[in-house]
Amino acid sequence: MERVEFTVKGMTCDNCVASVTQALKQVDGVKVAKVSLTEERAQVTYDGQKASMEDLKTAIQSAGYEVA
Repeated sequence: MERVEFTVKGMTCDNCVASVTQALKQVDGVKVAKVSLTEERAQVTYDGQKASMEDLKTAIQSAGYEVA
């Protein structure tokens, strides 16, 4: 298992947090996705054999948010 943390820009409410969390959990190999509105962060634990950091970034961006 690997763990990575991203800064996520553009989240303004709890629905945004839910959207980012949902997008990350849909990536094959993601085990845990913790998203914080106040810290503008997403912490992800994932299987590096199934998913890459680029997959995770793409999921966040596809949900409409910026990865800084």
